[in-house]
Amino acid sequence: MHDLTDLTIDTALIKLKNKEISPVELVRAYIEKAKAGQHYNAYVYFDEEQAIKKAEEAENHYANGTNRQLEGIPLGIKDLFCTKDMQTTACSRILGKFVPPYESTVTQKLLDEGAIFLGKLNMDEFAMGGSNETSCFGPVINPWSKNIPLVAGGSSGGSAAAVAAKMCAAATGTDTGGSIREPSAFCGVTGIKPTYGRCSRYGIIAFASSLDQAGPICKDVTDCAILLNNMAGYDLKDSTSSQKDVPDFRSFIGQDIKGLKVGIPAEYRPDGLNSEVALYWDKAAEMLKSAGAEIVPIHLPHTKYALPTYYVIAPAEASSNLARYDGVRYGVRVDGNGLDELYINTRTAGFGAEVKRRILIGTYVLSAGYYDAYYLKAQKVRRLIKNDFDSAFSKCDIILTPTSPIEPFAIGDKKMLENPINMYLNDVFTVSVNLAGLPAMSLPIGLSSNGLPLGMQLIGRAFDEGTIFKVAYQLEQCANFVRM
Repeated sequence: MHDLTDLTIDTALIKLKNKEISPVELVRAYIEKAKAGQHYNAYVYFDEEQAIKKAEEAENHYANGTNRQLEGIPLGIKDLFCTKDMQTTACSRILGKFVPPYESTVTQKLLDEGAIFLGKLNMDEFAMGGSNETSCFGPVINPWSKNIPLVAGGSSGGSAAAVAAKMCAAATGTDTGGSIREPSAFCGVTGIKPTYGRCSRYGIIAFASSLDQAGPICKDVTDCAILLNNMAGYDLKDSTSSQKDVPDFRSFIGQDIKGLKVGIPAEYRPDGLNSEVALYWDKAAEMLKSAGAEIVPIHLPHTKYALPTYYVIAPAEASSNLARYDGVRYGVRVDGNGLDELYINTRTAGFGAEVKRRILIGTYVLSAGYYDAYYLKAQKVRRLIKNDFDSAFSKCDIILTPTSPIEPFAIGDKKMLENPINMYLNDVFTVSVNLAGLPAMSLPIGLSSNGLPLGMQLIGRAFDEGTIFKVAYQLEQCANFVRM
């Protein structure tokens, strides 16, 4: 029999409705794959018993015709989403074995449509990192690794690796500066960061509140459309969630792109850009041109300030958000003589090096005397970056760029570990999208000479994910990338 874990969500749902396969068979197939792929370290918590029980319930729904939109589809959930009665730690020691008494809005929406959660997926601690090496559970190994273990990308490395290794049908991710798109590129899968406000942030452990956004990581573009339809929407519990109507993203799949203008930013070709990445970028532009799109040069002049701006704003917001982890109300507590010592001991033992680094940076830029010099200036530059995109979109309908300037690198790479700035530089093509609150998707375009996946990024206007799905589907058809 054909391996059930090869099926996309789209085809699995058709087979489930036609009773060609059962939810229990599908869930068991993914459980077997997850067990066989334990060495990838993608899951940090796994609940086989509960998944089988839910699959049996899904079987009853199909039998009596009450099946919902995602009935019986097994998903992996990034460990940043609070899941009721299921361990949620943000892959940090400070949360210990915290089990939330409530469900995040995004995961509740998926459950309401019949999705089944296999477990929680590994990630960089509190989503801070670009390689999934800052997790207290250890790094995720990229399933494309050959002779040496490679990073899966971060922070949603567990999500991307689990989808690539067919350990779940799809996964949830979050994206603060590229954390859905970069791991998707490194693991040869497809992920979309929607417009800021498209998905509720309620119940997602906060890193940087003005940048964080939930999105799906899937096997292909169509599955991303299906999953995003079931994740997006207004939420009274989140004051930043948008009241705009959510279109049927699936309806854009297969639409013609003739006459669409695709912008190519000159500033995204920095010195040191991997030559193979540059080559595939040109190939992708040619593919879209052959599908009827028009390629137009554009300028995003403030791109060079995006990284420094991001690494002022994101740590500032992180410093504020992570102040609540003090050992008093929940999570790990390390006692001391008095309250101050309890705080110091708890946070020293509970947070990893990267999280401490960002808290220190963030506290510094928010402190008296430096707030005006750094934080306020960064917010002004953020507006200029947003203005650049507004100006570019007056000349084009969508923007095509590489997702990452490099291919996946080795776990423990000295260049990255000894100088954290080298790691931050990998986000050069992704952070500006979060600063501007725009939607963007990464999809695999081909393999490097080392046989490793390379991704392309499509950036759209705010709340115009539809155009991204339309163009991404055409690019996917032209690229004909072969999944693992």
